[in-house]
Amino acid sequence: MSVESSDSNGLNAPRAVDLLIEARWVIPVEPHAVVLEGHAVAVDADCIVAVLPIAEARRQFVPRERVELPEHALIPGLVNGHTHNPMTLMRGLADDVALMPWLQEHVWPAEARAVGPEFVRDGVELAIAEMLRGGTTCCNENYFFPDVQAATYRRYGFRARIGLPVIEFPTPWASSRDEYFDKALEVHDSLRGETLLGTSFAPHAPYTVSNESFERIQLLSNQLDLPVHLHLHETAGEVSDSLRDFGMRPFARIRQLGLVNERLIAVHMTQITEAEIAECAQSGVSIVHNIESNMKLLSGFCPAEAIRRGGVNLAIGTDGCASNNDLDMFGEMRSAAMVGKMIANDATALDAATILRAATLGSARALGWHEQIGSIESGKQADMAAVRLDAIETQPIYNVISQLIYAAGRHQVSDVWIAGQHKLRDRQLADIDTVEVLARARRWRERIAAA
Repeated sequence: MSVESSDSNGLNAPRAVDLLIEARWVIPVEPHAVVLEGHAVAVDADCIVAVLPIAEARRQFVPRERVELPEHALIPGLVNGHTHNPMTLMRGLADDVALMPWLQEHVWPAEARAVGPEFVRDGVELAIAEMLRGGTTCCNENYFFPDVQAATYRRYGFRARIGLPVIEFPTPWASSRDEYFDKALEVHDSLRGETLLGTSFAPHAPYTVSNESFERIQLLSNQLDLPVHLHLHETAGEVSDSLRDFGMRPFARIRQLGLVNERLIAVHMTQITEAEIAECAQSGVSIVHNIESNMKLLSGFCPAEAIRRGGVNLAIGTDGCASNNDLDMFGEMRSAAMVGKMIANDATALDAATILRAATLGSARALGWHEQIGSIESGKQADMAAVRLDAIETQPIYNVISQLIYAAGRHQVSDVWIAGQHKLRDRQLADIDTVEVLARARRWRERIAAA
């Protein structure tokens, strides 16, 4: 496709575009493991219009803004495949505790005392600031007050799929099963036509959601073509309890209820069998790997390489800050690569390019947005992050993608764009009052700690 236009004399003239980003390296992710040295990305409005050598880009385009990144790798914006972002305000609240005591004795009581619209708004604001500074441009959200979440993400122009929570006990968001579903549909309807926001059903887990609720979710998911974002096979205890209570493993139970299909986003899956991997691959299920949260809560180890080799779409997420304790996708990628090799007993498992793909295009595919984001390709949304690699900690460079996964850190992210909008410029957040965000976080700490 030509990117040139003709002037009044019929001669080829450069095309005007909004933005031209010129980078030392462009890592498009698709094609896989490719590194384009000395390339530029042309952006007009919210879309990528071309990826080409810098000299050719300067001949073909006249940008309204040019950004030169002479020591940087330009990558697709990282996509956090599973998180509970309001829980940034619970960062470090209950560390060094196993999953069920952590939930039942610490997190759920704290939520009952603190969670409301202001808590969710302030937690999401803190999370957006942290994610942008770490190169993350999209997240798969799972928490209460999705209406407030959506309003906050919209305010800051951050891309998010908003989970519509379903759980069998009362919370500050809803007091009954019918109210969870009524509110879910209201929020979904209110977000029709949004360009950066979408919804999913977010039943908490098989051990907190009834068959009746799952059946309603299955029906509505089919009718509305919405993903189902579910904690699944997170611990061995979850599996043994399901065998005791239902006579089958949780995966078999939700399969029986019609939820094992291409819309299922299965989170954690530390207890997955070879047969279940094969069924996930055949059904189009995506699995989100949350290695650091799983290690911290001793939930188990997801066999990520076996899942990938089995043909299942692999995504990466951080989980929430109450169990991780950060939203650092660079740290998550490095941990996933390192521990993944140990689990597979194979030093070649989960190589750097594969891990980067899982954290970008794999997570985008899990969300159902792989045709819009997740790679740097013409026609896709301009969600990108620049990582500066000239620091002592990342020199010398032999393999750029390996350097990103094994040596670089989120503190080296210099610039971030979402839909062509410059959200982080030379480490400075464009639209966020960081002083106020930090002040609110400290006030919540005082309130929660005193309760």
